[in-house]
Amino acid sequence: MKRHALLLFFLLAAYCLSAQDLSLYQKHLFISGTDTIPYRLLLPEGYDAGREYPLLLFLHGAGERGNDNEKQLTHGGAFFVSEDVRRDYPCILLAPQCPKADYWSNVEIITGSKRAFRFRENGEPTRALATVMKLLHEISDQYAVDKSRIYAGGLSMGGMGTFEIVRRNPGIFAAAFPLCGGAHTATVKDLKNTAWWIFHGAKDDVVSSSHSQDMFLSLQAAGATVGFTLYPHANHNCWDAAFAEPELLKWLFNQRKK
Repeated sequence: MKRHALLLFFLLAAYCLSAQDLSLYQKHLFISGTDTIPYRLLLPEGYDAGREYPLLLFLHGAGERGNDNEKQLTHGGAFFVSEDVRRDYPCILLAPQCPKADYWSNVEIITGSKRAFRFRENGEPTRALATVMKLLHEISDQYAVDKSRIYAGGLSMGGMGTFEIVRRNPGIFAAAFPLCGGAHTATVKDLKNTAWWIFHGAKDDVVSSSHSQDMFLSLQAAGATVGFTLYPHANHNCWDAAFAEPELLKWLFNQRKK
């Protein structure tokens, strides 16, 4: 009984510590016309407006959509707020939340016996992504951002959104890391000047790993700086393994805009 009580104590302590850490992300609302995007903003410890910091845009997956300004930190939130990351890689982190009925990418989702994704080469961005692009520019101007070190990353729907927001903003992003995402291979002409590290699980039964593999091969053929890590035993959740990669943040924060 004492052992179970002690375990429960440590679990509760860990939960409270995680909740306390996530509270370091400031809560904000960005309003643009009739569109509103909740977002969380994490500033470096001892933020100094007299120096410049990298800016990291992180896009969550479809399961974290809503308007509570909480769920977008479900995956990755605790990682980026950890003591080691904040000490070694001080940056401004922007985590917007996509409305429930919207999507970061303008991909066509085909439902049936098995869900599939048909990526569009052209077309207007979704309202959510268009609003985030405006938000990104506002944050870049409002805070002390090193414009040569702006990065993007995201998982699942956010991995798709990572490809798309980089494509729609050529010359802005120095590097990007899409996790279990995808895009139309014809768009690599607008992606090749950004450095890429793509991740996917080989057993992914939600978003086929072929989408990431196709983007990797197309970016490679276009002469882009690109890496691809395929986890042979991972299903859709490849982000835990990616966040555990010892070289990920070192690689990311060493990239500068060409």
